Amino acid sequence: MTKHIVVLGAGYSGLLAAKLAAGHAGATVTLVNARDRFVERVRLHQFAAGQELGDRRLTDLLDGTGVSLVVDEVTGIDADAKTVRLANRPEPVPYDTLVYALGSQADLDTVPGVREHAVAVAGLEQAATLRERAHGTVAVVGGGLTGIEAATELAETCPDLKVRLVTGGVLGGAFSERGRKHVRRVFERLNIDVRDEVRVAEVRADGVVLADGEHLSADTVVWTTGFRVSPLARAAGFDVDEHGRMVVDDTLRSVSHPDVYGVGDAAAAHMSNGQELRMACATGIPCAVYAVRAIGDRMAGKQARPLKFRYFNQCVSLGRRDGLIQFVRADDSPTEKLLTGRMAAL
Repeated sequence: MTKHIVVLGAGYSGLLAAKLAAGHAGATVTLVNARDRFVERVRLHQFAAGQELGDRRLTDLLDGTGVSLVVDEVTGIDADAKTVRLANRPEPVPYDTLVYALGSQADLDTVPGVREHAVAVAGLEQAATLRERAHGTVAVVGGGLTGIEAATELAETCPDLKVRLVTGGVLGGAFSERGRKHVRRVFERLNIDVRDEVRVAEVRADGVVLADGEHLSADTVVWTTGFRVSPLARAAGFDVDEHGRMVVDDTLRSVSHPDVYGVGDAAAAHMSNGQELRMACATGIPCAVYAVRAIGDRMAGKQARPLKFRYFNQCVSLGRRDGLIQFVRADDSPTEKLLTGRMAAL
């Protein structure tokens, strides 16, 4: 009997899951996505700085795979009926197996004023807004990989901007000592002002207010700290964690609904030692492979193999001419081994 696999979301993990699932005998695959293009999310800081990205139509990327593409917004999931409701279709889409890969978005509501006065780079429309609005002094809030990449890209590509990075931690805190020193040198070369180990309490039209009351003026505030996931998993009755991410077992299957799998940012996956995997395409892509393998194993009447995951490196863009490849241990902690400069940028 043919099984209908429905994949929600065509990001890095969802697109790969759909293409791999279509290779299983006895399966038909439908991929549902809100837009007809694949968004290179890890390159949106480049787009925001004025560079053009490739126009990657999903129909082209799916050509020859046998995957049916539905361009529509998911509005709900009926777990009992095993159907997905869409915004522009009167009839729901039925599934035998569901792969939930709706990803994450920037959290614009935790800190006052962010939604009203800041822009993000987590989505294509947000990056386009930043591309239009960036002028004068730009304050990038958040010292994670996204914030570092956005700050360096804007400073290098748009030399008329005065760029400042504001973060609650130490700049490059996830890197080794050598890695942190390299990032500092790049920031100094690009004349990026750094205010680390401070907390932003409010965003205003004219800048940000720190927890101690200090006001940092800015014409544009870029918000790169904090992410949230779609509320659809919780609304459907799937077991989720405190952040709304689907709780999955060691085969990426929902712990509450055995016909549902979660991959990418929308799922809370763990290593065998219990460590939660961080949100990243470097996590979502291999997890998509494991999830589809588990689906195929179960379709064939075999026992699904558990996820075996280890980290290898972190890749950080530092403008067009520099980068940092930080090699890490299996648990994602940094070693002193790294690659920098033009080779890392390539």
